[in-house]
Amino acid sequence: MRRIIVAILIAAIAAAWWVTAPTTLTAKELPDITPDPVAGERIFWAGGCASCHATPVDGERARGDGKLRLGGGMELDSPYGVFRAPNISPHADGIGGWSMLDFANAMQRGVSPDGRHYYPSFPYTSYAKADPADILHLKAYLDTLPAIAGRVADHSLAFPWSLRRGLGAWKRLYLDATPVIPAGTSNALVEQGRQLVEGLGHCGECHTERDLLGGLRADRWLAGAPSLEGEGRVPGITSAGKNVGSWSDDDIAYYLETGFTPEFDAVGGNMVAVQENMARLTAEDRQAIAAYLKSL
Repeated sequence: MRRIIVAILIAAIAAAWWVTAPTTLTAKELPDITPDPVAGERIFWAGGCASCHATPVDGERARGDGKLRLGGGMELDSPYGVFRAPNISPHADGIGGWSMLDFANAMQRGVSPDGRHYYPSFPYTSYAKADPADILHLKAYLDTLPAIAGRVADHSLAFPWSLRRGLGAWKRLYLDATPVIPAGTSNALVEQGRQLVEGLGHCGECHTERDLLGGLRADRWLAGAPSLEGEGRVPGITSAGKNVGSWSDDDIAYYLETGFTPEFDAVGGNMVAVQENMARLTAEDRQAIAAYLKSL
């Protein structure tokens, strides 16, 4: 009987180890392209990289050219603890020594070059839905930015959230490269918007409710959610939403470009940084985002 119990325990431990193990891309799975830093600049703004990774100045978000100094340091105080955005500049303290494969695995699998799971405060579950070619273009652009020395302190999380290994099981539930909303249209502009909203723009990370395990609820996609920082509520942005539902496609695109609503109100809160990023995109990109949101 003792041998049977021991065998069961060993099998259970082996199964748990397998379930929680990082899964990564291989070099053969990367697109065979020459990464283009010019194309990568668009991805940089669409992905909102500066909003988290630009080094704060006097405790405030970076402005102007400061958004290109990606030394990290911004803190997100969440119900799970304090997450700190790392240095992603092309310095050895950041991602300067990373290969394209390292970067792709971080962005789309949530795995570090040394094989550790990243916490989903880094929205890799959204970036997993992006075009892999765009991820490589982004890395090419990041490599052109200023190299910033300095490593950011690790996250401050309580048990059991401090155990990274368990994220492997979490990823098996929530890391999925397929679209959130099944494609039901041949409209190219809507599909372009899907890539930006579901993937690069990771809009669902703030505008969608989470379940008890912290995963996004697909049945409440973009319908609004409690603020991750514990105060107030992030509004819904579907066609049934209080605000966006009454806006036209042009209203939404104009808001993303200028920060002004059809009622002549101005963007506020954390959305300021998002809107500033969206203003850097093309007019077609903003129209595509609007077309996708109005299609929901």
